[in-house]
Amino acid sequence: MRRLSIPSLDGIRALAWGVVFFSHAVPAIHFPGQFGVTVFFFLSGYLITTLMRVEHEDSGGVDLRAFYLRRALRILPPFYIVLGVAIAFALLGVTDARPSPAALGALALHYVNYHVTALGGWQDLPTGTAVYWSLAVEEHFYLLFPWLFLLLQRRLRGGRTRAFALLGLCALVLAWRSWLVFAENASQLRTFVATDTRVDSLLFGCVLALYGNPALDPLGAVPERVWKWALFPLGLAGLLVSFALGGQLEFRESVRYTIQGILLIPVFVTVVRWPTWLPVRFLNHPAVKFVGVLSYSLYLLHMVVIGALEHYGVHGVWLPVAALALCLAGSFLLHVSVERPLARVRKQLHASRPSARPAAAPSA
Repeated sequence: MRRLSIPSLDGIRALAWGVVFFSHAVPAIHFPGQFGVTVFFFLSGYLITTLMRVEHEDSGGVDLRAFYLRRALRILPPFYIVLGVAIAFALLGVTDARPSPAALGALALHYVNYHVTALGGWQDLPTGTAVYWSLAVEEHFYLLFPWLFLLLQRRLRGGRTRAFALLGLCALVLAWRSWLVFAENASQLRTFVATDTRVDSLLFGCVLALYGNPALDPLGAVPERVWKWALFPLGLAGLLVSFALGGQLEFRESVRYTIQGILLIPVFVTVVRWPTWLPVRFLNHPAVKFVGVLSYSLYLLHMVVIGALEHYGVHGVWLPVAALALCLAGSFLLHVSVERPLARVRKQLHASRPSARPAAAPSA
């Protein structure tokens, strides 16, 4: 089966993690950390759907058993290692929080986003594990979306039709989120962390993967100069406006996620299709790409490290400096000892998929 290398994605991961990191390490500067998570969601939806699309085009189906095994090998070992570290820190007094058994079960079984929604806060989680809510959203997506992808492949013809079907789902999520905000007066926590109110951030990435995919599809009717000099700047400008309006709670928790998902499409198209263009070339610099490679472990570790440093009185400018150094060291250790060996196993599973087969119903 085809090996696919998509430019700029590691660079985008690095930027998204940087935004999240500095929003937690230097809260006074008001980095848009929530947007960093939205970018991670969009990228995950785009990448997973692109890989499934390539597999389906090459082999006539998607091997779901291999898909879930690859996802488990990619996500779960670092997930549980860092969770174990956070629990150990709490028990040893390295951090302040005292986790409850219910919280630990919710973290381990990937429903912590609904646990904190029901509780109304993060107070019984081990210090540093609040970020696990977004991993729960992604786990739910990985569990269900492959089946939806196969259903779309069976029932609908053409990438455009399938993409519009997913846009319809995004519209339903927007309507549901708006109902919760304006009719039910739901809390910000409810709309921010729940899978049913945030899954559209992943689905917008899936839309791009199915139609107009910059890594797979031809340029289309929109010329290169329009993407670079009109749509890309408009996308960035619109995102800046969405940050500026973030103080308005009703806007932020209803339509902002939808607007950002739409605006990310021209940004992704441009940086993936023209990675050597000067304004986006830095995304493919080796140092930036390396941070992107480490971004998953960095995301898992950073709040645990920040919490431990704060417990020992590290504040001010030294907090982000020390946290960054420790996070890079810890994530590199995880990468070398855990992620890299398991990546070789995942590649073997990917390569073992037949490159062609007679036309048939999608396999499960």
